[in-house]
Amino acid sequence: MPARKKSGRRKYGKAAGKTVASAVRRKKHGTLRSGKGGKGGRVKSRKQAIAIGLSEARKKGAKVPKKKAA
Repeated sequence: MPARKKSGRRKYGKAAGKTVASAVRRKKHGTLRSGKGGKGGRVKSRKQAIAIGLSEARKKGAKVPKKKAA
């Protein structure tokens, strides 16, 4: 039996997806840096690149779920 598709509610907006894709692309080119103002080191992990992309999307006001409490 095929899996049912949920109703058309998206967790992440399209703008958030574009921002994350941009961050992952910058990571591949070696230009994505961590920290404020790009003073930190070069990002090496894919997970970190995605986290930075989501953070940038939040700052832009894109539809992104809130961070889970630590």
